[in-house]
Amino acid sequence: MKNRKINVLLAEDDKNLGTILKSYLEAKGFPTTLTVDGQEAYEAFQKDTFDFCIIDIMMPVKDGFSLAKDIRKENKSIPILFLTAKSMQEDKLKGFELGADDYITKPFSMEELLARMKAIIRRYMEKNETEKSANVFSLGEFVFDYNRQLLKINSKEQKLTSKESELLRMLCLNVNNVLDRSEALKNIWQDDSYFNARSMDVYITKLRKYLKEDPNVELLNVHGIGFKLVINSTDQ
Repeated sequence: MKNRKINVLLAEDDKNLGTILKSYLEAKGFPTTLTVDGQEAYEAFQKDTFDFCIIDIMMPVKDGFSLAKDIRKENKSIPILFLTAKSMQEDKLKGFELGADDYITKPFSMEELLARMKAIIRRYMEKNETEKSANVFSLGEFVFDYNRQLLKINSKEQKLTSKESELLRMLCLNVNNVLDRSEALKNIWQDDSYFNARSMDVYITKLRKYLKEDPNVELLNVHGIGFKLVINSTDQ
């Protein structure tokens, strides 16, 4: 979301309110697509890229809860803010169970809606920054950036494939401990078949070759169990 416009999907069956909300949000710098029922909103969600969803619960064709459930199946992280004329505790609980980030009851002020949106967006940005930093690993002289699939030592950079990155990340998360072969296969290849096991061995060989640049970093086979990424540097 950082450094670009945040596109909003607005699902509101009250056309007058929907039009007012759309105009207000766009005046505040949020490009907004207005839909008037849950099905139309879901079709719009599938066609375009959105960064934030504002969903009225009581809508024809597909209600807000059903819409949120369908959206969550496709995108587990997009922020969702529910609008409703109800203030029943059960509805709030159901909304949060479906993965809503916040809940606002009609009537509400535009300023309150905007404040809640900004608070949600701020939380998401902070979470993303935390996740990014958590995916950068120091391995002796190496720096491994999982998000960028990049292994760097001094000025030398090695671009990794997706499988290499996934495997190295699991090894980093278990550094100086044994990574079970079966666990790695199920997480990265989805099953621990013989064919996939041979494939993983090829990737291990490639990673071992990359890591030879620093003699303090070793990728060991642990017979019958798995692999162990060992950092011998006294700094670790």
